[in-house]
Amino acid sequence: MPESPIVLPSNRPADRFYRGGRRITDLRGGAPAGEHEPEDWIASTTHVFGAPGLGETALPDGRPLRAAVEADPVGWLGEAHVAAFGADAKLLTKLLDAGQRLPVHAHPDGAFAREHLGHAHGKTEAWVILRGGTVHLGLRREAGEEELRALVDGQRTADLLDLLHPIEVAPGDGVLVPAGQLHAIGEGVLLLEVQEPEDLSILLEWDGFAIDGAAEGHLGLGFDTALQAVSRRPLDDPEVAALVTRGVDAGSVLPAAADAFFTVERVPVEGAARLRAGYAVVLVEDGDLEVGGVAAPRGTTLLIPAAAGEVPVTGAGVLLVCRPPRP
Repeated sequence: MPESPIVLPSNRPADRFYRGGRRITDLRGGAPAGEHEPEDWIASTTHVFGAPGLGETALPDGRPLRAAVEADPVGWLGEAHVAAFGADAKLLTKLLDAGQRLPVHAHPDGAFAREHLGHAHGKTEAWVILRGGTVHLGLRREAGEEELRALVDGQRTADLLDLLHPIEVAPGDGVLVPAGQLHAIGEGVLLLEVQEPEDLSILLEWDGFAIDGAAEGHLGLGFDTALQAVSRRPLDDPEVAALVTRGVDAGSVLPAAADAFFTVERVPVEGAARLRAGYAVVLVEDGDLEVGGVAAPRGTTLLIPAAAGEVPVTGAGVLLVCRPPRP
């Protein structure tokens, strides 16, 4: 059982349906990636939908992280977490580089995922913005079931996007995306994403993307069923504002409503700091640090098992520390 932070190499599933990846390479270093490698799955116990094994993290000793956690859940996740959630890490973290605007899509909640897909989680997610731009989230007005289906069937891209609130985001902002809410990430945005550990997306748009959305955009359920997971209730401006935090330099980056699913803390370090004990996924956002005695320059991603205890950090830089919900 590791008792110190583990540096994780890049883990970028190939041939995703949208373009991107260069900004992840710029952040993390390494060889240039392909045009369709826009995501880096960090400390992943989750696989790409329909592709077992793809996207899961392998530890330096070759073991899948999922298998290691199942073999020693207390060592990895801690006693309180295991008592509350079992051997379920409850977290998937990604870097995402939108080389093109992502399609309008949504993710099911837990109840829908359990009933229709037999999955343990839905997919509420949140974004920590590393490079700004425009994102789109939530309906501006109510959309009827027939209207939404007609927009999908006709691939009326402009009309779909016009339904959503546009939000300008900048580095330091956080955005919570509840399950069921339609959303899209604009071209040029680089973000750190935390989410429930599932790969479940319902695509309302696929024109111009490398995917047959009519066949693959509904999770195998057909659109009549899949669109039941999409919220058709509009969000007013105060509701949208409550899903966004602005310019957080230190402390919790996400709205408080995210705490039931995950947390992200920005930790600036000048000299020395300590990270509380517990399972954590860490990105060195900036600077040159040592985390638990492990060299961690800008772009490094680390996995901290609960068995590591409290972790000292030295140097000058900024960490983003991602954790599952508190038990």
